Order: sequence, then C-alpha cells, then structure tokens
Amino acid sequence: MAQDYASSIQAVAIRVTSLQSDGSLATGPSASYVLTSDLISVSFTAEYEEGDEFVQKGGDGTVCTSYKAPDTLKRVTLEVAICNPDPEFSKILAGGELLSEGGETVGYAMPEVGVDGNPYGAAIEVWSKAIQGGKPAANKPYWHWVFPYVIARPGGDRVLENGILANSFEGWGVGNSQFDDGPDGSWPFISDRAFQYARTNTAPIGLKGFQAVTP
Repeated sequence: MAQDYASSIQAVAIRVTSLQSDGSLATGPSASYVLTSDLISVSFTAEYEEGDEFVQKGGDGTVCTSYKAPDTLKRVTLEVAICNPDPEFSKILAGGELLSEGGETVGYAMPEVGVDGNPYGAAIEVWSKAIQGGKPAANKPYWHWVFPYVIARPGGDRVLENGILANSFEGWGVGNSQFDDGPDGSWPFISDRAFQYARTNTAPIGLKGFQAVTP
C-alpha cells in the first residue's frame, strides 16, 4: 500500500506475553494477557549513550583536531498505566504472585524483597488507531507497536484516597529476535530492535483477560 501519512491516535489495546529464558514466547493458556478499555497509556523514551568527544588544541590555543563519536541507542524506557489494580495483568508484566480463593483470582502480592520477580521479562504489544483525513484509515486502520523484550516493575505512587487508584508500571526494553511472529502469528517483521511498529488491519478490540499461546 502507498504511504497515506495516517496519524496515530488513542491507545485501544495492549497485549503482554510472558517470555522464556531464551527470549522466546512462553506457551500455554495463560501466556498472554489482553486489555482494551482498561488501558490508559503506554509511554516510551529512547535512551542514548553519548559518544566520546576528542579535542586537541595546538600550541596557540586553537583547536586543530576534533571528533565526536556518534551517540548510540542503549534501550528504551517505558511506562504503562491501566485504570484498575488488575492482579493478573500485574503478575504477567511485573512478576509476583496471584492470590486466589476457591480457584478464583482475588488479589496480587508483589515479589519478595530482594527477589527479581520476573527475570525473563515480557513482550508488550500496543495498538492505536490510524487516522487519515479525520477518520479511520480505509486500509489498515491500526498501528501495531511491538516492544519485544521488556523488564518492568510496579512504579509510580499508589494512593488509597477519595479517588481512583493509579496502577502503573515502569521499566526498560531492548530488541528480541526470539519474539518471531508474535503470540498469534500477526507480526511478520523484524523484532530485534527496542521497538518497531507497522500498520495492520486488525486489533484485539473487545478482548480482556488471558489469551492462549500455542507452540
């Protein structure tokens, strides 16, 4: 398709998938977790290492040689915010333990002090609307954003008050070629960068909860 210069507007869905020790996607009935209307935002910032700078002055004090090495990308930092304290989403993204009663999830416990609760990390996918000419694009009406390897933890202030409890997570991400084509085969591109994105025809609209990943 020809470039139509569609804007990215609104975050409409997020999918988080557990990773295995080699970076490949975990499998099973509860390997992925999808949220749509409960997603508030996903923000990310590229983090760079400044290149070394070399300057040599001559005997008269003027610069005779200078060179600045290029800055290089180290990782991206991310923050994810959802509008409720979803225990299952918290567990799959940041580790910890689910609290259950009668076979039903009723709560969440953070990882123990001094313990890495989710050492293998997770993959995060986000979908936003592709808007062209003030309306959803006629062809491929969504942007699909992929962060294939993320280490996250509960972040931000949590305040129990006369108001809504914020539930946010912060972390960092790098590339992960083992993400392959994603948990449902919908990503046919590279995944070895800290983030990548592409237009797509579909998004997991209306879904909520665990999603199976098959080998």
